[in-house]
Amino acid sequence: MVDLVIDGCTALVHDDSGQIHFAEDAAVVVHGGVIDAVTSTREAASIEAVERIDGRGQLAMPGLINCHTHSPMVALRGIAEDMPVEEWFNDWIWPIESNLTDRVVELGARLACAEMIRGGVTTFADHYFSMDRVAAAVADSGLRANLGLAFFSSQGAEGRERSLDFALRMRGAADGRITTSLAPHAPYTVDDDDLVATAALARRHGLLVHLHAAENRAQTDNSLERYGRTPIGVLQRTGLLDVDVLIAHGTGITTKDLDVLREGTGRIGVASAPKGYLKFAWDTTPVRGLVAAGVAVGLATDGAASNNTLDVWESMALTALVQKSAENDPAWLTSRQALGHATTQSARAVGLGDEIGSLAPGRRADVILVDLSGPHTQPLHDVAAALVHSARSADVTTTVVDGRILMRDRRLLTLDVPEIVAELNAELPALTERRKGKRIQDYDG
Repeated sequence: MVDLVIDGCTALVHDDSGQIHFAEDAAVVVHGGVIDAVTSTREAASIEAVERIDGRGQLAMPGLINCHTHSPMVALRGIAEDMPVEEWFNDWIWPIESNLTDRVVELGARLACAEMIRGGVTTFADHYFSMDRVAAAVADSGLRANLGLAFFSSQGAEGRERSLDFALRMRGAADGRITTSLAPHAPYTVDDDDLVATAALARRHGLLVHLHAAENRAQTDNSLERYGRTPIGVLQRTGLLDVDVLIAHGTGITTKDLDVLREGTGRIGVASAPKGYLKFAWDTTPVRGLVAAGVAVGLATDGAASNNTLDVWESMALTALVQKSAENDPAWLTSRQALGHATTQSARAVGLGDEIGSLAPGRRADVILVDLSGPHTQPLHDVAAALVHSARSADVTTTVVDGRILMRDRRLLTLDVPEIVAELNAELPALTERRKGKRIQDYDG
């Protein structure tokens, strides 16, 4: 007897070359938290299961992956809008974050987990403070996550040591659903000595490094002026391109940087969150060049303070559209390519390319069901185009992680949203006070 069978659905599957196909009248068989088979409904009819889900009229696909976010920042959703990034950081976000408490971080993370479950996200990579509280939210929600405790060089060696302690102590938590990373903030807030030490620790302990770099062109120009190297050049010089690294944003990556990234010996991923770039009037991540350089490009939302939502469907649609505009090429990026970035590419970027990202035997059973019967998705001439350009996060009906159903028929089963929101709202007056003259850091790019 298996644990779960989802049958009667259309299934998004990858062939041996990674190309996407859609299998009709399919069944996904789950046992022990792992996909046992993707077969036909007819073949699955004789399989005994503890639980069955009728997937008729729905599409089964790998759960979405949010490759870079700051989940607790949902508490700051919409608090600072329509301003340059320097003002956004220095006058709003970093003063407010100096008021953070562990409880606010946990409440924000819980609300973020609920939003992501409802939007079909099954894995997220988080980079923030008080990460033990985020880990508690992950454990209770049932989601999968890669978590990194952020640090700045202004904290001294203690910041880096705390990040390492968290990474070693918490990896494998939540029944193995939590993996961890070292999380230096960025080359402009973490000095070269700390970055060199981080690379050495990552190599010694087999850890991913998750950081911001070349977030925008101004950062790249400032780095060239100050240090004679781009932020990507700094990562190369400090050894971070020779370990597994996840680079957030990279809209300031230059053509010469692409050659540097190609030469790196580590597994390099870049997380792209296009909505925030549009809001801050930045360039976009050079996805085409990164792909040609062999870099995995995953989809992300960044934090809700800048992106407003944790909606990876929105990121997927914007990635496809913005890349067409940036490359002046309507044939790039196709819907199937966008789905590839949302699935296998994102899995590689967060260091889980062998475990998640596709519906295949032996992969973790992270599966979502999407209802494509609505008037905004019909008729279905092209399923891939419907998923990328027509479907919405609200079309996700069911979310499964490790074979456990976290949402069924749009009903959350692991988190109480009204309770979370009520407690979080009570904390907001103290959180949003900005007149104490404190910042957690200064932004000068």
